[in-house]
Amino acid sequence: MAAPRDQLGAVEEKGSSGRQGSSGVEVVFPSDPATPAPLCPHGPTLLFVKVNQGKEETRRFYACSACRDRKDCNFFQWEDEKLSGARLAAREAHNQRCQPPLSRSQCVERYLKFIELPLSQRKFCQRCQQLVLPDDGEKHREHQIVGDVSITQLKRPSQLLCPLENKKTNAQYLFADRSCLFLVDLLSTLGFRRVLCVGTPRLHELIRLKASGDEKSNIKSLLLDIDFRYSQFYMEDSFCHYNMFNHHFFDGKAALEVCRTFLQEDKGEGVIMVTDPPFGGLVEPLAVTFKKLIAMWKEGQSQENNRKELPIFWIFPYFFESRICQFFPSFCMLDYQVDYDNHALYKHGKTGRKQSPVRIFTNIPPNKIILPIEEGYRFCSLCQRYVSRENQHCEHCNSCTSKDGRKWNHCFLCKKCVKPSWIHCNVCNHCALPDHSCGGPKDGCFICGELDHKRSTCPNISTSKKADKAVRKQKQRKSNKMKMETTKGQSMNHTSVTRRKKRRERAHQYLCS
Repeated sequence: MAAPRDQLGAVEEKGSSGRQGSSGVEVVFPSDPATPAPLCPHGPTLLFVKVNQGKEETRRFYACSACRDRKDCNFFQWEDEKLSGARLAAREAHNQRCQPPLSRSQCVERYLKFIELPLSQRKFCQRCQQLVLPDDGEKHREHQIVGDVSITQLKRPSQLLCPLENKKTNAQYLFADRSCLFLVDLLSTLGFRRVLCVGTPRLHELIRLKASGDEKSNIKSLLLDIDFRYSQFYMEDSFCHYNMFNHHFFDGKAALEVCRTFLQEDKGEGVIMVTDPPFGGLVEPLAVTFKKLIAMWKEGQSQENNRKELPIFWIFPYFFESRICQFFPSFCMLDYQVDYDNHALYKHGKTGRKQSPVRIFTNIPPNKIILPIEEGYRFCSLCQRYVSRENQHCEHCNSCTSKDGRKWNHCFLCKKCVKPSWIHCNVCNHCALPDHSCGGPKDGCFICGELDHKRSTCPNISTSKKADKAVRKQKQRKSNKMKMETTKGQSMNHTSVTRRKKRRERAHQYLCS
């Protein structure tokens, strides 16, 4: 499982060294699901299974696709669990209560009324994060209100709204203007006319601002985002309330058709998808969703163009490179460092481990992408791509090998370049940090640890099940014993407790005398 953005340093070392923890949760995508997944407030749930090194737990469960923390969405259901009609009705009622207070059409209607108001009457409630119409004044009388909301502010809602703080679900760290302007200029230079912004609200804003202020700019943008608050600021053809972890459009078929029309316009020519998912999400559900968007785009392609790929910019930390390329082999990683306005660590220009680890993964040939020389990028004539200044070409690897902006060193035993802080370990037979623990679990089978297969095809799976069953029985016996001891302790009367307390006091006095 990926980690929230504030914990990326720990994941970087663990992921880069080729090791993993002793347990984890995997998402399961049935090839032919007999029944649809149950619903939570964030749409269809995902099916998970917990796996551990040395044993296997086969009972699978449904949980929220967007929230990895039960505090944010406490949905949980065993795959084989049968629910009563009353529980299903209660769940449906709960899902309805968690939906946005206004429908999509109501938001559009309120927005059209709002922009017709004189400046003095245009107000925004910071507590409710809502545009305030004159008839709403009594509801927000004691709230903190922002007055004189200009048209310019309405065009930059990401600056008006407070960023959501949930790092695992929404993770609203917004692009710094440096990165955002670079992306807008790059998209224009590459000749794209439409940009599908999946979880990139600030990029969506700047594209629209440039189009409204520059007659030569003809780029259009559609924002798909899980933050329903953006519904207040955009018409139906500019924003869709969307969950990228399960490809769920909250406003149903109408929103789905908006996205389909946008992707297939001009027979699918001139469109690119740019996505900046929360780093706390699982890579596999995101990849499945993006492949569904690709399939939607391909529906509008002619037969002769069927082999073409939808151009994509996937913005993610560099140490997920192997995981992303596992699902999209045609992707490569650019050296460009993406930074964020409201994150203290993810800033361009810092050095070593303090610089931003966020990169752009794309299926566009890297020799077509020019990185800004004034920010320290240079063109490598051997690699035929732009790289960071510190990324030196290795003659043994025949590549500019650095991933994190530092100069990497070539290890002749590993036959590859590694981070400058790593040394070769003769016990593990690969490079790692000097203080790493040798012989730890490696990527591979969770049951036996071998690297040539996964747990589902492990020959020791039956033995593992027996061992796991014995462990569960032992835990159950221990739990029952503890419950009996607790009950026995609670049944002791006040006299016996007082007698024991006095005995301890006398013993203490004797030892101190």
